[in-house]
Amino acid sequence: MAIATALGLGYFPKAPGTFGSLAGILLSWILLKLWPHTSLWEAVPRLVNLPIPYIVPAIAATLSIGLVGLWAASRASDCLAAKDPQIVVVDEVSGQLLATLFTFGSTERYLDGMTNFRDGFWWRGDPNWKYLVAGFILFRVFDIWKPFPARRAELLPGGLGIMADDWVAGAYAALGLWLIRALRF
Repeated sequence: MAIATALGLGYFPKAPGTFGSLAGILLSWILLKLWPHTSLWEAVPRLVNLPIPYIVPAIAATLSIGLVGLWAASRASDCLAAKDPQIVVVDEVSGQLLATLFTFGSTERYLDGMTNFRDGFWWRGDPNWKYLVAGFILFRVFDIWKPFPARRAELLPGGLGIMADDWVAGAYAALGLWLIRALRF
């Protein structure tokens, strides 16, 4: 239940899904802001110097939360004997992560002109807050509106039905953010 409710956010009496989405935005921001921009093999520099871009941990986090959320949503649905319990908000966290997954690009654009990068985290990194806000708004709109095939995805059994409609909303929001970036807003 702790995972399904995003550590209790699902118990908020008003707009628990919105709080779940905010948790997804916070995770996106944390991944971008705190990801160590150092090489994969820092300890063995002679073998290979391979930087890990932001997108690698972002994809790993998105997939992990999606899979664990699928399991937790199924268990919560069975435990509460409800098709899509309102307290289950891990689907919003997962969908929101999907929405913002590709919006920041990779860390390589942050490496330009950086010095003293081997000393650890780049704390001065500044993710564009406008994309976070736009991603949040777009995801919430698509999650509430449920355009095709999101409404149908809700009919899937168990946790898959709980999670899949938010994944569709996340994909639509990601496309919207991609268009915003392409049009340079």
